[in-house]
Amino acid sequence: MVLEVYVNEQLSSRKIMEILDSNPNLEKITCPVSIYSRISKKYMAALTELGIVIEPVNRRGRPKKYSPNDATRIQSLLDKGESPKAISVKLNLPIKTVYYLKNSSLKRGRKIKYTKEKAKEVKKLYNKGVPAKRISENLKIPLRTVYLLIKRQI
Repeated sequence: MVLEVYVNEQLSSRKIMEILDSNPNLEKITCPVSIYSRISKKYMAALTELGIVIEPVNRRGRPKKYSPNDATRIQSLLDKGESPKAISVKLNLPIKTVYYLKNSSLKRGRKIKYTKEKAKEVKKLYNKGVPAKRISENLKIPLRTVYLLIKRQI
């Protein structure tokens, strides 16, 4: 005897009939907001006539493991200059969680070694006709990196 059913797919006449056949004493159907907004008015009216209430559910699924307070603590430690690895050790959190909860433009991985100014300088020299090999020797940048900086979008 089920009185409430959660539906996570679009309601069609066939789906409604399946639900009603398997649950004759049904009083309430709950569904995500995205599906609720797409239910036909005819279906809503028919279910209301049968005494069945349809309600949208805002959030279902696994609850959040970390609170907004954790994210605030991580951000404040990042603002103080601590590294994500040090924060993960200090707060006893996985490093992936630190990157997930951060609220800055900090990205995981290698840092860019050559600044935008250096890339502009390389492009300017290359556009003036200076060969890439000479740019590499003069600026003490590997030849392969010179070609990469030439192609990089600024």
